[in-house]
Amino acid sequence: MAQTVTITTDYIALGQFLKLAGVIDTGGMAKPFLAEVPIKVNNELENRRGRKLYPDDVIEIEGFGEYRVTRD
Repeated sequence: MAQTVTITTDYIALGQFLKLAGVIDTGGMAKPFLAEVPIKVNNELENRRGRKLYPDDVIEIEGFGEYRVTRD
């Protein structure tokens, strides 16, 4: 079962999402984290911290699990 991460905007950047989900502590950690840890967005590998995530997108982070974006 995927964990849900709720946003209040139309979309969220992948780097911001990682911080909101508690995967990283600061936004500055996003670039090195994405370079080291495989992440899939809707089953496609993704390493751009600016990738826009929308409600119902599913993010799989190796070693952390699966997340689904929802909108408040």
